[in-house]
Amino acid sequence: MLEKLQPLINYIYIIASVLFVIGLKMMNRAVTARKGNLVSAVGMALAIIATCLLMGMEFRWILVGAVVGSAIGAVSSYAVKMTAMPEMVGIFNGFGGLASMLVSWAELVKWRSMGWEAYARTLDPGGNASAVFAAVAIAFTVVVGAVTFSGSMVAFLKLAEWIPGKPLLFKGQNIVNGLIVLTVVGGIIYFCLDPVSPAAYAVFMVLMVVGLALGITSVIPIGGADMPVVISLLNSYSGIAATTAGFIILNNGLIVAGSLVGASGIILTQIMCKAMNRSLANVLFSGFGAVTESSGTAVKGEVKALSAEDAFYVLEAASSVVFVPGYGMAVAQAQHVVRELGQLLEKNGAEVKYCIHPVAGRMPGHMNVLLAEANVPYEQLVEPGDVNPVIGTVDVAIVIGANDVVNPAAREDKTSPLWGMPIINVDEAKTCIVLKRSMRAGFAGVENPLFFKENTRMLFGDAKASISALVSEFKAE
Repeated sequence: MLEKLQPLINYIYIIASVLFVIGLKMMNRAVTARKGNLVSAVGMALAIIATCLLMGMEFRWILVGAVVGSAIGAVSSYAVKMTAMPEMVGIFNGFGGLASMLVSWAELVKWRSMGWEAYARTLDPGGNASAVFAAVAIAFTVVVGAVTFSGSMVAFLKLAEWIPGKPLLFKGQNIVNGLIVLTVVGGIIYFCLDPVSPAAYAVFMVLMVVGLALGITSVIPIGGADMPVVISLLNSYSGIAATTAGFIILNNGLIVAGSLVGASGIILTQIMCKAMNRSLANVLFSGFGAVTESSGTAVKGEVKALSAEDAFYVLEAASSVVFVPGYGMAVAQAQHVVRELGQLLEKNGAEVKYCIHPVAGRMPGHMNVLLAEANVPYEQLVEPGDVNPVIGTVDVAIVIGANDVVNPAAREDKTSPLWGMPIINVDEAKTCIVLKRSMRAGFAGVENPLFFKENTRMLFGDAKASISALVSEFKAE
C-alpha cells in the first residue's frame, strides 16, 4: 500500500516545498507578508498530511501532536503582546531546536532496538540508507538542536529581563567555549565509529548535555543591544537543526523547510551585522555592553525639555517630519497614535516618513511589524540610507524611544563602544524632538550626547501619552 502511495506522497512534499518558497518570497513586502504567512501555513499542512500518509496506520499520534501544537500556537499568538514578540520568537526558535534534538534521540533509540537492517528499511523501503550518514546526521542534529534550545532560552530570559540583559562574563570564557567545541568534535567522531555500542550511547548523552551547555555559554556573553543578531542567528540554527533532522529520517519536506529557514537566518544575521558595522565574531565574543557605562567620553551639556504644547507649535510649522521608532514605542504601545499623528501632519501639509534602523527594537523587523499593525503605508517606511543624505533639510525628526541607533557618539567619539556603527543622523535635522521617560542610557548602556545638542528638545513621559497629547493639540486647533 505504501509503495502505491509513495509517488503521491512525493508530489505532496514537492507542492509543500514550493509553497514554502512562495510564502517566504511574499514576506519580502509588508503588503504581502500576511498572505505569505498563510501560504507557508498551507504548505506545512500539506507536509503534515504527506507525513501521515507515509506513516500508514501509525499517523494518529502525529495528528494529536499537530492539533495540540496548533492550539498552543494559536492561543499564544493571540495572547502575546507586541512588546513580547521578540521573546515569543526566541521561544519558538528554541522549541524548533528541541524538536530536532528529540528526533535524533528517538531515531538512535529506534536504531539500537531494531538493528541496522530493519531500521534502514524504515528510512528507505529499499534498505539503501547509509549507516555512516545516519550516524553523522544524528550526532550533528543533537548538538545543533541542543545549542539552539538552550541558547534560545537564555535569549528569551534576557529579552524578558528575567536575567540581566548585559553580557555575563567570566574569566577564561572563550577558552571554556573552545574546550566545549573540541569535546563536541571528539564526541561526534567517537560516536560515529560504533553508534549502537553502550559507550557510544553514553557519548551521545554527553553530546546532548555539552550542547546545552554550549548554547548557554554562547549567549550569556552577548548584550541586549545585540539581541536582534542573536535572534536571527538562533533562527538560522533552528533551521539547520530541522534540515539535519530531515536527513536523519529522509524527509524531503523537512529538509527544504529547514534549509529555507537556515539560509534566510544566516542572510539576515549578516544584514544585522552590517547594520552595526561589526563582524559576527565581534558580536558573539566581544562581550559588548559589559563595560560601556565607563567607556567613551563623558557627556556634558544642558538638557532642553519642552511641553506637548510647545512641541505642537514646532510640528505645526513643519513641512517635513521623520519619525524614528525604537523599543520605547513598543513598550508604550504607541504605534497607533504615532500613525494618527502622522495623518494629522499630512493633513497639515507636511511630508511624513518613518525611518527604521535594521537593529531597532529587540528582533529583526520589530518596528516594521508594529507600524504595519498600525496600517502605516509601506511606501512611507524608509531606511537610514534614504534619509541621512537629506536629513539636513528635514524640519523635525521625532525619536520615539530609540537610543543607540541615533547616538552621534558612533560618528564623533572614537572611544565609544558604538564607534563606526551606522546610525540615523537625527542630530543634523533642523529640530530633533526626543521622546523618553528619563535620561537613562539605552539597552547598550551607552550615554547619548544627542540629548544635549543645541537643536534637540526632550519631551519626557510615556511615549503614548505624549503623542496622544500632540494629537489632541492638533485636533483642538
